[in-house]
Formats: sequence, C-alpha cells, structure tokens
Amino acid sequence: MNLRKATLAALAVGALAVAPTMLPAGAAQAQGTASPHLGSAATLPNPELASRGTAQVCAGIAHNRCMAQVVTVAAGSTKKLATSTPAGYGPADFAAAYHLPAVTSGPANTIAILDEGAFPTLEANLNAYRAQYGLAACTAASGCFKQVDEHGGAPLAPGTTDDEKNFDEQVGVETTLDVDMATAACPTCHILEITVNRDMTSSEDQAAEDFGVAMNTAAALGASSASVSYQFDPDATLDLGQAARDFYHPGMAITASSGDGGYEGTPSGWPQNLPTVTSVGGTALYRTPGAGHNGYSEVAWDGSGSGCAAELPPALGQPTSVAANCGGHRAASDISADADPTTGAAVYDDYTPFTGSQQSWLVVGGTSESSPFIAGVYARGGHVAYVEGPNTLYAAPSSAFNDVTMGQNAPANAGCTVVCTAGRGWDGPTGLGTPNGLSGF
Repeated sequence: MNLRKATLAALAVGALAVAPTMLPAGAAQAQGTASPHLGSAATLPNPELASRGTAQVCAGIAHNRCMAQVVTVAAGSTKKLATSTPAGYGPADFAAAYHLPAVTSGPANTIAILDEGAFPTLEANLNAYRAQYGLAACTAASGCFKQVDEHGGAPLAPGTTDDEKNFDEQVGVETTLDVDMATAACPTCHILEITVNRDMTSSEDQAAEDFGVAMNTAAALGASSASVSYQFDPDATLDLGQAARDFYHPGMAITASSGDGGYEGTPSGWPQNLPTVTSVGGTALYRTPGAGHNGYSEVAWDGSGSGCAAELPPALGQPTSVAANCGGHRAASDISADADPTTGAAVYDDYTPFTGSQQSWLVVGGTSESSPFIAGVYARGGHVAYVEGPNTLYAAPSSAFNDVTMGQNAPANAGCTVVCTAGRGWDGPTGLGTPNGLSGF
C-alpha cells in the first residue's frame, strides 16, 4: 500500500452520515471552484462541493480492497455529505461529456456488477436513482434487474452481527456507485448484481478468488460486460493461477478499477493488471461552458492508478509502443472516465443497517466510478463479441477517444514520465483517453 492509500485508509468512513442538506434550486447548473489546469472557466458539478473533504468509504477488513471515495462535510471529516437532491453529476452530464446517444432506445445487454456484501434494497435504490433522472424503472419483475450470489443462487443474506452490518453498510456505497454508474452509461441495459462473499476473516487471496467465481457466474448468466471496483495486492497465485483464468472470457468485456492511490509503480494492483482485463483510470471532469466536449473538459485525476505489471505480458491488443513504457510488460491504465470525487457522481444510497443514519444522495468517486461506467459503455456499444481484454480499444481509431493531455498522478520528481503524466496519446493515468461516443466500443 502506498502513502496515499495509507492516508485514505486512516480517514476511512466509520462515522454517522450527516442529516440531508437542502441544495439551492438549480444548484446543479451553478458555478463552483476552478480547475488549476483549466482556468477560472472550469467549474465543479455543484458549488456545494467546493469546500468539502473526501474519505474512503470502507474501513476495517475491506479498506485495502474497497476504494471508493465519498465527499464529506468538510476537509478532514469522515462524515458523508448527504443531500436531499443530487449534488454530483448525473446521466445527462456523462452523456454530454462523452458524446453518448440520447436515451431514446438502446440495447438490453446485461452489465454484471461484482461487489462484496449484501444489499437487499438495491433494486429500490436503483429505481430511485433512475426516477430522479427520468429513466424508466428497471425491476426484477420486468427482467431488467437481477441479484444473485457468486454462484448464481439467492443473493447474500443481510448481515446479522454488528460487524456484518457495518461491513454491508460501508461496501454498500461502493455497490450503489457501481450500479448507478452502469445504468447511467447504458440506461436500457439490464443490471446483474452479484453479491460476493464478505470474506471478513479469510485471506486476501481467498477474497480475490471469490471474485473469480463470481466472474464465471457473470459469464454463465450471459453478461455482455462485467465490472470489478475492488483491488487486491498481486501475487503469483492471483496473477498466474485459477483466479486469473477466471478473468478470461472472450466476448465479455471485463473492466476493473486502476486504483485510487496514484502511480503504483511495479507491481500494480489485481485484477486490473491482468492482460485479459480493461484497466480503467480516472479523470477530473469539469464544466467549461462553450469549450471542451459539449461544455465539459478533463484532466488526469491525481488519484488515478497507473503502473506496470512486470510479471505479466502486455494486455491483449496492447501495442508494443505502449508496453515499452513498462519494459515490454503490461502497462496500465487502458482507458478512463470521471473519477475525482470532487467532480464525482451523484448516487442514491439509503441502506444503513449498522448506523441507521438518514441519507439518500451522496457524491462518490474514485476509479470505482469509472470502471462500471466503462463497462456500461461497452455493453451499450454492442460489439463485445470481439472483445478480449482491451484489444478492441487499442484497435479503434484515435477519434474514438477524448485525449486527456493535462495532469499527473505522481510528484514531478518521481521519474515515471508517461506512466504517471498525461500527454498526447496513451498515458498511464488516463490510458487512451475517455469515450468519444460509442465507436471505440
């Protein structure tokens, strides 16, 4: 774990959420704090976010692998900023920034979301999110929503002990972020949420291997794409053993978060390091009226994970020119999307079985935001039959992506050049860039 990750772990959220805050009418269009890279014209999703802090949502046993970051009431605080109306970006913002088609029609492909813990009210939470943004209901009754355990059976039962309830509440923020971002990217797609074992006392390798079991279930149930927002320390067992083989399913796009600790060096986290997985980095997405992509511009988020998997070959389809940045080995990331929590996504989560606190709308980020979004874009693009790892991304023309050319995720003296500094073409923090429509997917 690097210093940034250790700091985030120390700030992990374990406190009560604050009572919902009323945002001013029209706040979603208001001006916020300028980006240091883009100038005073660049603003946050909401001025309410300008003076806030961020913290990792998970504490305890899950903090090393559950990395999502939530906006808090103030810098240094671990109390989540809970609002009665959305304060972060919603589906229309992402559609505009990434040139996605209007939500009038689309495929009914399935996006699998793999998350630890139980979330018995997830269907209701998803539909509260969709209703807020004028999207049709996505229910189990209609066949749009399905929730199973890692073997494909009944979903994991809610926790009964305080430790289990606390675990479920914390990872629940991760889960609702994943599901909301997938549905934002592809509103017509079906959602398959796989509740992976809590693994509160087992080894990290066992916890990771449970995700491999769940990935096989996603493929067996016909998912077009699957997202994992969790990350584990790589070792020979995970990189070369059964768990790695479980993450190879040609014809199903598999995405994973590149990490939230900035430049990771060598080795980089699992499973995003696997050649068969699309590693998804992160950007900071600002409103820039009259400029950028439909009034939005991006820089590399300084927390976006990047690095080299010195023990593994290049990702499938990764050009030698990209792998050369890692001595001919797997270089990460492959692609990116919004991930900075201060320019993060609005998510709806009222599941608080441990604290019983009142909350509804949160603002959450990290590459836990970008990975499920890219999984949704893959499913919406509809060409996953040809996908093996990130191969189709590297085969796509450069016009399929918004090239992110500013920002870095390591100190200037780190000496990691393109692997930690955004620039023209491929770079570590943002990969090939962010989606520019569906042509690359």
